Amino acid sequence: MTENMHKQIPQLEQIAPYRWRLSQDFMPGMRVPGEIIASPEMIERIISDNTPKQVANVATLPGIVGASMAMPDIHWGYGFPIGGVAAFDLDDGIISPGGVGYDINCGVSLLRSNLFAREIKSDIPKLVDALFEQVPCGVGSEGKIRLSGKDFNNVLTNGAGWVVEQGLANKEDLDHMEERGAMKGGDPSQVSPRAQERAKKQLGTLGSGNHFLEIQEVVEIFDPETAAVFGLYKGQVVIMIHSGSRGFGHQICEDSLRIMQNAVRKYQLDLPDRQLACAPFRSNEGQAYFSVMKCAANYAWANRLAMVSLVRKALSGYFGRSAKDIGLSMVWDVCHNIARVEEFSLSEGKKKGGKPRKLCVHRKGATQALGPGASAIPQDYRSVGQPVLIPGDMGRASYVLAGTAKASEISFSSTCHGAGRIMSRKAAVRATRNENINRMLSDRGIIVRSRGRWTLNEEIPEAYKDVGEVVEAVQGAGISRKVARLKPMGTVKG
Repeated sequence: MTENMHKQIPQLEQIAPYRWRLSQDFMPGMRVPGEIIASPEMIERIISDNTPKQVANVATLPGIVGASMAMPDIHWGYGFPIGGVAAFDLDDGIISPGGVGYDINCGVSLLRSNLFAREIKSDIPKLVDALFEQVPCGVGSEGKIRLSGKDFNNVLTNGAGWVVEQGLANKEDLDHMEERGAMKGGDPSQVSPRAQERAKKQLGTLGSGNHFLEIQEVVEIFDPETAAVFGLYKGQVVIMIHSGSRGFGHQICEDSLRIMQNAVRKYQLDLPDRQLACAPFRSNEGQAYFSVMKCAANYAWANRLAMVSLVRKALSGYFGRSAKDIGLSMVWDVCHNIARVEEFSLSEGKKKGGKPRKLCVHRKGATQALGPGASAIPQDYRSVGQPVLIPGDMGRASYVLAGTAKASEISFSSTCHGAGRIMSRKAAVRATRNENINRMLSDRGIIVRSRGRWTLNEEIPEAYKDVGEVVEAVQGAGISRKVARLKPMGTVKG
């Protein structure tokens, strides 16, 4: 640690390569230490952004165990930092909407194909046009699927399974989705009328902001054995979809925060930041939020799989071949914003591998990273670990990683989720108001279509950390390992 850092935060020390411990002396009320995964260069920026304060705030919450974790893509968020991971005891701990975020189950689907990038390079402009035409995108965008009555409730309880029931996707797709595309226990009757209204017209839509649909080339393989298991090889064309629960998830979070503010007073919770509003996990309010959060998560899985069907339709129509003939199959689907009950054997003192304990793990801008042998991984991937999909910005690269056993020991089987913003959207627009971002990306060989007037300016590569550095940090810490690097060829933005 540099002398400058020691002066700024003397309670922050490096405990291992790419691992930094924020001691409980940093702030009164911390029940556990904080831990940040980052390189020495990245930790300087993290300190300057004051995000260790949010890591410490989370460490004060009742029932937190282990440490308040932060991934290298950490940046300031609502209550919890984006890039934060925190696990809570089910009996003494809490559940918090701020620990999941507004875009519940924002996540990524990755489709492999048997196409070679060199063979379709000249087709990219027309392929991007075909995807742009087929997949609705942009602020408030509405899809062709209309949900009402029984179908609506089915989506909220069965998630991606509903899409398969409609004949829009395959049962095999569910085998390569976390939770098989649905969490049990979602209760649609607890969803507000306003949230229901927002959900019924947005299934199968991309949205706006940092969400994207991208044609990518596999340009580098780091682990040939694992890449082969995932069905990836150099020169291959893959399709990445980054989206979530749209306005439905946002409304669920907004509704729940109002209830949680009252719960804070009811249960006399002393919080350092009102944005940490929460309720005891086993309370009526805690269970109600958990239920509607599951509804939003299931909606997001259904949303991404519905877009997978639209991607297959667009590419099949363009090439005049079936999606099966093009080899458009699911590599994996991950979520980034979620709370789940998971079991871990926590170390006590110098003892490792204690008694298994069920915890409510919040991941906000973080990805599950199960290691080899985990029962939640499908049999065809179990020998190498869970695929981890890390979307980058539209001008650099994205990555496929694999989970590790070490992640279960030090990060509640979690890793990073993306590049992480370093510039606000307003600042990015101000900095590029007179620049033609479309032309700039085209000069780099990347074709982009966007719906919003300022979307490309808001999402310039310079608004994000270098995803390559983020990935190096999580690999250096041992919580996931690099498998492949994916370069953007054509991108659809909202």
